[in-house]
Amino acid sequence: MAATQARFGTDGTIGDGTIDPAQAGRDDARRDEETVRRGFWPKLKRVVTRVPFAEELLAAYYCAFDRGTPHHVRVALLGALAYFVMPADMLPDIVPALGFTDDAAVLAGVLKLVVSHLGPQHREAARHALDEMAR
Repeated sequence: MAATQARFGTDGTIGDGTIDPAQAGRDDARRDEETVRRGFWPKLKRVVTRVPFAEELLAAYYCAFDRGTPHHVRVALLGALAYFVMPADMLPDIVPALGFTDDAAVLAGVLKLVVSHLGPQHREAARHALDEMAR
């Protein structure tokens, strides 16, 4: 039996040199979290007046960084938020009227899957942040 078991390397590879999918997923999640931590607020402040889904975006942000949110929900939300933050996407954000359509679609798809985890405290925090930005 021991001969048939895969051996895992410390670099995230399986004994035959292929990438361990679980390790790759953890690396992607960490990278998305860092991208969102670094770029979310600067980007949102630049575009908040042009983003009709800003409240949902902020509620997703607060839910993603809420330690009470299940890990799989956090990973999904961080992926959608990282897509919003990334400078290059399917429709450039500078295209009038269409620039944020793809961002909205990605966020809407993820929110549909995790809506039960988006609590009133996340929505309230989102409204408060928008009020503060409007001042």
